[in-house]
Amino acid sequence: MVPQFVYFDLGNVICSFDRERAIRQMAALTGTTPDRVRSEVIDGGLQAALERGAIDWLEFHERFSERTGTSSDAEALATAASDMFALNVDLLPVIAGLERAGCRAGILSNTCDAHWRHLVASGYAILPGGFAPIVLSHEVGAVKPDPAIFASAAARAGVPPDRIFFCDDIEEHVAAARRAGWDSEPYVSASRLVDDLARRGLELGL
Repeated sequence: MVPQFVYFDLGNVICSFDRERAIRQMAALTGTTPDRVRSEVIDGGLQAALERGAIDWLEFHERFSERTGTSSDAEALATAASDMFALNVDLLPVIAGLERAGCRAGILSNTCDAHWRHLVASGYAILPGGFAPIVLSHEVGAVKPDPAIFASAAARAGVPPDRIFFCDDIEEHVAAARRAGWDSEPYVSASRLVDDLARRGLELGL
């Protein structure tokens, strides 16, 4: 069926990101090593807790400082952790094509408040732009592939689940969307996405 709503993932779909760059910047700011930052933030679950909304940035900063034995300004650390994104300009015609076709689009992302605030402040015209709704894991309290985040996103889209198309760079999230009754494909490239939508009868004129 022709999609009535398209959800985009954020990281590595709308924007690319370089996690190692963020780790290096956090290490340089706090005077520790990238390995230590990675150990506490990624392996130690601090980033996951942020994205689930289990802690906010000030709690993250406090726990990070305690675990690493470092001292830093909380906002400076947020900038160091968030300055790692680049807009996927290849996707811009796709977003414009959806708008021209009258197909609504939203964002469904595992992300934290610091990263989202940084992206919105970066001056990208499409963020938040015309995306609505914007479903962010830290606000919902659930992360992909948890069925709860897909249920929340479907309710907010306001269309039947089988009329939602979703693209994500992570196969596990694509599979979870399909289990929720959505139509979903992995994001490979903007041109592949145009083809995926065209096969479903949604012509973007590209």
